[in-house]
Amino acid sequence: MLVGTTSYNLAKFDESVVSSVQWTPSIGSSFGTLIMDAVQSSKLCDGIDAPRWMFWKRRRYVVVLLAFLGCMVMYTMRVTLSIAIVAMTENRTVSRGNDTVENVQSFDWSSSVRGHVLSSFFYGYLVTQVPAGVLANRFGATNIVGTGLGITAVLTLLTPLSAYGGVGWLIVNRVLQGMAQGVTIPCLHIVWSKWAPPNERSRMVLFTFAGVFVGTIISMTLTGFVAKLWSWESAFYIFGTAGCVWFVAWFAVVRQSPECDRFITLREKEFILKSLGIVEGVPEKIEHPWKGILTSKAVYATIVAGFCQSWGFYNMLTQMPSFLRDALHFEVQSSGSISALPYAAMGIALSIAGYLADWFQIRNILTTTQVRRNFNCLSFITQAAFMTTGALILRAVPTIVCITLAIAMGAFAWSGYGVNALDLSPKSAGVIMGIVNSVSTLAGIIAPVVTGLLTSNKTADEWQLVFYITAGVNMVGFVVYWFWASGELQPWSIEVQERKRVENGGDKKGFDNRLSVED
Repeated sequence: MLVGTTSYNLAKFDESVVSSVQWTPSIGSSFGTLIMDAVQSSKLCDGIDAPRWMFWKRRRYVVVLLAFLGCMVMYTMRVTLSIAIVAMTENRTVSRGNDTVENVQSFDWSSSVRGHVLSSFFYGYLVTQVPAGVLANRFGATNIVGTGLGITAVLTLLTPLSAYGGVGWLIVNRVLQGMAQGVTIPCLHIVWSKWAPPNERSRMVLFTFAGVFVGTIISMTLTGFVAKLWSWESAFYIFGTAGCVWFVAWFAVVRQSPECDRFITLREKEFILKSLGIVEGVPEKIEHPWKGILTSKAVYATIVAGFCQSWGFYNMLTQMPSFLRDALHFEVQSSGSISALPYAAMGIALSIAGYLADWFQIRNILTTTQVRRNFNCLSFITQAAFMTTGALILRAVPTIVCITLAIAMGAFAWSGYGVNALDLSPKSAGVIMGIVNSVSTLAGIIAPVVTGLLTSNKTADEWQLVFYITAGVNMVGFVVYWFWASGELQPWSIEVQERKRVENGGDKKGFDNRLSVED
């Protein structure tokens, strides 16, 4: 048992949990914080007598649902242009009066111009990633997430007007949308550092990110249909309005942390705070260990993995409708529906990957490092194999199956590098993910432009080369992440440094301060 002067009530803890937790004294307080892993926190109880499917009984699950819906509307707004641009630039046969027929094209943009329009979003997305992680500690992560997506919704409504104003205005609009959306993922990591118990971390994070793929599916399915039924402009109005509705709901329901939520039960609040080692009522002044972050191999493994995963993901996200039209000769409406298939598969795979990642840790079958490394690298090598196979075959059904399986396996990469920042240093997870997403965004900028340049003649051979390059990028990520990745709390992390400062001050009585690192 832990002994020492503390006002923590340990009576509710299982004896085996208390005897094995890592103790980190909190600076400026006689309290200590219990840093629990997935096994330890799984032995605690949130005190809510209701099945898990009744999500509204658990406040943290309500937050998860709103975050999921946020990611969903975020991607409906982001992806719409990738589908609509096909309708915007295709020649359409229009019947006029007096039995006359003519070909109409809204915008006469070359493949290169389309590539620049689609990639312009990521110029803005790149800018706000790291600042978001820093500013969230001052203004609140939930406030920044809500404001960012609210601004995106307004800009989405203005997209048709921007397009008719000229390609320059459309690019400016997309850059601003990128800046507004760039704050979301880093700030959501900060939200989860305060709301997600370690034994539910992978599932909560990945369920949230499943909204990305649900939004992608909705956008890909409906945009082509709406463009054919009414007009391509209608899709932007529909999804922009949905974003405004979500904005209101988010600010009405979600709070910064369990301590600020007046609807959470006392037992659930205690469960979350104790599992995360948070002392209620003790204000946090966070100074991020920039030198440690920027010299950490584990962080660089996450950065490289993010770039490599994003290369294939964003390339397919923005270019797959064009690939289906150019190489496999599908129509606009069909290409949108078929483009949604891989993301439907990935949404399902995310639920499986998140559950398995937590299960392997809770059962003590694999360490956190092993889970992150094995899941991530399994994803990369299978994606490379399926992409190569699909390029070699290049026939409608088998190629679409290969692409679907490749993108679906990306879910296991997200359960690796996508959650990894919360393992390395929960309090710095926002800025770490900001750095990861900043570099990943470079893939979103480069990949569509490269693909646009490589496919200027719209031939099958050109698209095969695009697939081979994507497979090669996946293998680079496989090698780097396998050798450098870690799933353990890092020596430079705020949590470990706080403990060391107290140790050096001589306040050691009764505490086991050793850092356990398992590989």
